[in-house]
Amino acid sequence: MKSKYISVTTMLGLLFVFTATGICQEKTTMNDWVVKVGQGSINWTAGYIEAVGIAAPPDRSVNKINARPMVLRAAKADALRNLLEIVKGIQVDSKTTIRAYMVESDIINTQVSGLVQGAMVADQQYIPDGTVEVKLKMSLYGDLARTVLPPAIEKRKSLAPPVSAPPVSTPPVAATPSVAPPPATPLAPPTATTPPAPSPAAATSATTPPASTPPAAAVPAARPALLAYTGVVVDARGIQAQPAISPRIFDENGIEIYGFVNVDREYALKQGVSGYARDLAAAQQNQRVTAKPLIVKALKTSGAGKTDFIISNADAQQIRAAETSTEFIKQWCRMIIVLD
Repeated sequence: MKSKYISVTTMLGLLFVFTATGICQEKTTMNDWVVKVGQGSINWTAGYIEAVGIAAPPDRSVNKINARPMVLRAAKADALRNLLEIVKGIQVDSKTTIRAYMVESDIINTQVSGLVQGAMVADQQYIPDGTVEVKLKMSLYGDLARTVLPPAIEKRKSLAPPVSAPPVSTPPVAATPSVAPPPATPLAPPTATTPPAPSPAAATSATTPPASTPPAAAVPAARPALLAYTGVVVDARGIQAQPAISPRIFDENGIEIYGFVNVDREYALKQGVSGYARDLAAAQQNQRVTAKPLIVKALKTSGAGKTDFIISNADAQQIRAAETSTEFIKQWCRMIIVLD
């Protein structure tokens, strides 16, 4: 009787564990950009991948309780296969997927497969008929990004850096005209010899125009407003844009404004080059871009994967003009792309 009581208690405990397990589950919101893929999904907003595996007990199983560990292993193996397929299809940039890098390099293939094998169990459910459902979860960034992004960097080394853009800025050009008017003063002595009285008035009138030009250089006054931006939100709705681990932003001249090459490497590996959101208002309130983000509109996508974006030259100039703010944005990857 006592042994029977113990076995019943054990069975109830196992049933509670298997049906109520919810390890590291995260609630998705309506603003999360989630892509359903096969037997799983990719949450680009929260930065994780999930896959589900299902297994049923053998038909001739005498004892379903003893068959549960075997069914659990089969369900987890199914989830691992599904997770690996999802990971392979992830777009690294606009041209390449993880699958392509795994085919090119045995080292990357081994590393990615090992990361998938190490995925954690997010949930496991026992169905009354003995079927087991297991959900696995792994991070989209961190070790996975550290494995696939270096090859992407090597392919981009031939791209020209966006250093050629600053010389086009207006402040250096406004500085040169202000120096040109003063050399006109040497012509004052000849006029001063003939009429002594007008020469002082002419001198004062000659000095007055140069004094009026310095206030005209009101360009520095606009800079404090630009420096106040705490991030960038790219509105990429309506152009069939897609997410990627390493998106890039270009101006209309093809000059790269933002991407993995010119951001802080560690921040990009930990939290991604850019965040993603489904709602513009939610993106503006996201802590990644904090209180006052600069909002720019993506004109169109670039690349086969439609993961790179082209913004107007005017918007690109706003990002360039805020020098300190740009470094702040790039250093901590303070960018969110809104998709629909």
